[in-house]
Amino acid sequence: MTEPRKAPGGYSGPGEEPASGEGAGEGTRPGPDPGSGPHTGSPADPDHQSRTEPDPESGTRPGPGSGTERDPRSRAEPGPGSGAEPDDRFRTNTDSLFRTDADDQSRTDEDHPSRSAPGTDSRAGLTALRAAATRKGRRAAARGLGRIVVVWAVGTVTMLILAGALPDFRLQSPDGDSATHIAVTAAVGAGVFGVLSALVWPVLVRALLLVPAFVLGLLVFFLNGSLLLIALSLNPTGRGEANPETAVVVAAVMSAASSATSTALTVRDDGAYRRRLARLAYRRGAPAVSPDAAPGIVFLQLDGVGHDVLHAALQERERAGGRSLGGQRLLAHRLPPVMETVASWHGTSHRLIPWRTDWSSQTGASQLGILHGTNEDVPAFRWYEKETGEVMVCSHPSTAQELERRVAARAEDPAAPRGLLATGEPGDTASRGNLFTGGATQLALVLSVAVRRNKKTRSRAGYFAYFSDPANASRTFASFVAEAGREVFQSLRSRLRRETPRVGRGGLYPFIRAFATVVSRDVVVTAVIGDMLAGRTAVYADLVAYDEVAHYAGPQHRDTQQVLRRIDRSIALIAKAAEHAPRPYRIVLLSDHGQSHGPTFAAAYGLTLQDLVRAGCGLPVSRRAGKSRSGAEARTAARAALRRPERPEDGHDGEGRRGLEPVVLGSGNLGLVSFPELPGVASRETIERRHPALLPALTEHPGVGFVLVRSEEHGPVVLGADGAEHHLETGKVVGIDPLLPFGPGAAGTVLRTARFPHAADIMVNSSYDPQTGTVHAFEDQIGSHGGLGGEQSRAFLFWPEGLTPPVPAGETLAGAESVHRVLRRWIGECGGPVVRRAAAAGVRAEPVAEDQHAG
Repeated sequence: MTEPRKAPGGYSGPGEEPASGEGAGEGTRPGPDPGSGPHTGSPADPDHQSRTEPDPESGTRPGPGSGTERDPRSRAEPGPGSGAEPDDRFRTNTDSLFRTDADDQSRTDEDHPSRSAPGTDSRAGLTALRAAATRKGRRAAARGLGRIVVVWAVGTVTMLILAGALPDFRLQSPDGDSATHIAVTAAVGAGVFGVLSALVWPVLVRALLLVPAFVLGLLVFFLNGSLLLIALSLNPTGRGEANPETAVVVAAVMSAASSATSTALTVRDDGAYRRRLARLAYRRGAPAVSPDAAPGIVFLQLDGVGHDVLHAALQERERAGGRSLGGQRLLAHRLPPVMETVASWHGTSHRLIPWRTDWSSQTGASQLGILHGTNEDVPAFRWYEKETGEVMVCSHPSTAQELERRVAARAEDPAAPRGLLATGEPGDTASRGNLFTGGATQLALVLSVAVRRNKKTRSRAGYFAYFSDPANASRTFASFVAEAGREVFQSLRSRLRRETPRVGRGGLYPFIRAFATVVSRDVVVTAVIGDMLAGRTAVYADLVAYDEVAHYAGPQHRDTQQVLRRIDRSIALIAKAAEHAPRPYRIVLLSDHGQSHGPTFAAAYGLTLQDLVRAGCGLPVSRRAGKSRSGAEARTAARAALRRPERPEDGHDGEGRRGLEPVVLGSGNLGLVSFPELPGVASRETIERRHPALLPALTEHPGVGFVLVRSEEHGPVVLGADGAEHHLETGKVVGIDPLLPFGPGAAGTVLRTARFPHAADIMVNSSYDPQTGTVHAFEDQIGSHGGLGGEQSRAFLFWPEGLTPPVPAGETLAGAESVHRVLRRWIGECGGPVVRRAAAAGVRAEPVAEDQHAG
């Protein structure tokens, strides 16, 4: 597999202001505001050359993905609505103005001698062209040499400053040296360090591709310090000296300074800028892309961002300020949207609609359905399989690989390509940061191939595109540490303010969050930018930062709003990079699910789901559950029921049965209960005979919304409080429908899951309050997803108007498999692989509920 490679020279990072440089930043110097849009033309008419002017009232232009052609030469400063403000900690000098079209047209006749003498002899014209080319080559070489000298000088000055500021880093002998000797030592050290970074660093990173991702992110930082120590040891003067800890800091600062300087110089040179793009495309094995190539398409999945959360993030906000007079506010001003870039596209070039997830509203089920066209037999995020005795977990590489294998085995034609990104052209599509490949061959941070040893498909090789530049490694590690510190501070602030609901955020979580919000973001955004510069037809990438933070802070918390703002900057960076791609790109945003809020089941009722199930089975429960009202009631009911002796059919006594404990798993607010000793899916009647108190203990608990079991007589049945039942196959309802609070479509999606071979014996969905939108997760999460109830089931699609609408007006897209068919259709509309009729049909839709709205 050919992966992107970044030479030292610069990129300010996917989470920050874009800068030109290879890999992530190469080809991403600031262009027009992605929300405002560049000059455009009609995609249906390639010869259409009109430029779209901004609306004098709205001040907006069509954004990327609107189906309009873009002039790759256009350059402008990022506007205030771009949402791409850099992080002040890592600001680089990327605010330079770029050459405009007028500048290109005003070049001297020396560069275009044929224009100055249109009627001259052809041989004289050819000689003049050769002379002009020679002069341009010499100027380019001189500029390149000048950049090297400037970067070297900056490195030398940086080393001198650090030597004066850090006590454990010196550039002179103990007896003291003259200023000249110290300067020479710094110049030699900086030069040797730069050469080692350019030659040795990429080799070291490639040799470490088998190192786990988290360890690699830390190790590259210290390897950079090792290169500095080697550079000092190779210094002929022998005066340079530094402690290993200090060398790490010095190397990081020098790499960042050199990268920023190289970036600032390169963005002012159009020729160097275009050469960098050409080199990057060559290294990525980019196929030849004709100037009139059909648009490509980029799918950016904003993991866990619900439709209403995104809609709110696109609206302006009001905040009162100033003084008041007579109880009246004298000043009130409006704040910009949280996601300024996406907001500038909304309503101008893009449309927003919700789509309803399956019962298992989590990334494993949704992304498998979106990328591979089916999520059959994925009942939850984690489930128990009786035939193997294993717990399957969607976030484990072995499970992701097995799910992809099962999808291929169920395909009608196993030899046919399977997946959203499966095409006949190798390397023409890419999967970045996902659980599954989607049929793509260009992979980075893809979980299902993380355990493979094939060098061509190993997902970790995607790290090479980013960490081959030591400046990127240093910057990302510094951002990693800052993000971990931010999490510690925000967690402490939440405790001091006694915010509720609240869960523990200690242990390794600060580092897990930092990896999701910094390392994963940087690598994925880098890879997507490289894919666009390589001209690939379709790219699907997952940005997981919001989902990770919302689990522990809450879907609407101020902490998650900050994450959304940084995601918006990454989207702006990708949109600006698209301006310089060899083909136009349409950008589609979508999510795999939303998140619902509420205190955990344990926090609300004093016991876990496992405690409740064990009490219903007459098994010992934890002391905490025994002291709680709910736990005591469940245990009392279980004891009363167990006083009624009943001879078991399998010949085991009661003590033997209690020795085989049920397997209880939580997947957000969806719980799964399995009995390993019962083959297949246990029926309701069998469960009631063996554990007569269990189902009543579950259905009558205030924290349980409904319970799914399979009846020998009625098939799948949903049970609720007070003896309520909903027979899913016939639609018969006894008492008050337990599914009523969960809205239209709930019965159909529960029935679909009930037919899965690996559905649990008992599936428990927590209660849901439609007024407050709260649910109760069976895990330590105050923002959860995985079951039914609230925003977790309302994901979104945000697509350019140049593509056909997903469903007719008045209907809601239903199910991840339907989303797959819509995305396949859009790839075909962009000139991708022809979509088979069977794949394009079968989009499942439902009538729009009264509370749903699209934008």
